[in-house]
Amino acid sequence: MKLQTIRKKHAGRDAHGRVAVRHQGGEHKRYIRNIDFKRDKFNIVGRVLEIQYDPGRTSDIALVQYTDGDKRYILAPEGLKLQDTVVAGKEIDAKIGNSMPLAQMPIGTIVHNIELTQGRGGQIARSAGTGAVVTAREHGFIHLKLPSGEMRKVREEAHATVGQLGNIEWKNEVIGKAGRSRHMGIRPTVRGVAQNPRSHPHGGGEGRSGIGMPSPKTFAGRKAVGKTRNRKKYSNKYILQRRK
Repeated sequence: MKLQTIRKKHAGRDAHGRVAVRHQGGEHKRYIRNIDFKRDKFNIVGRVLEIQYDPGRTSDIALVQYTDGDKRYILAPEGLKLQDTVVAGKEIDAKIGNSMPLAQMPIGTIVHNIELTQGRGGQIARSAGTGAVVTAREHGFIHLKLPSGEMRKVREEAHATVGQLGNIEWKNEVIGKAGRSRHMGIRPTVRGVAQNPRSHPHGGGEGRSGIGMPSPKTFAGRKAVGKTRNRKKYSNKYILQRRK
């Protein structure tokens, strides 16, 4: 696996050059660290060589060298140190940094990098300080309490990694100045009421005026208040309790 690639700049534009995602643009040149979210080197022991900062994500990453000589980046959980060993597989200990099926996890284990589909790679709980708690087992599913407070069912054969992700204090970091936001690729966000009516539904009016409608809307005219989740979404049946 190639460890780094140069991040391409798209500035929120689509193939036609039009703005597809607002508030993106500029940004400093970055290298993407290719993270091993799949953890598919089963039963091969790896040793942590370095704990590194990754400009593309909030959590730290660990450079792991396996006994077959292969090197890969993984997300670094809290408590993982240099020269620690990690392994992925089924019949292994639930130790920090190890990856295994959720069915093998003891109740109460904190996990991250959780798969929704077996073999696809982790999709849930990948940012700094996050971790889901294994709360129950039921008919081929594992019940997880996610960082948002949501209770969700995940198939027991899906893999996850033991531990809570590190860099917990990231949420308290202050950007400090506008220039740093621009280096991060974040362009300014202008309030809807400060725009003209052609640019935003909240725009227009004389002087300082309100939004002029019963409920707030996005720039595209969709409602931006209340429960906006699709009632027919396929994954609704897996959600036991909505996030608070």
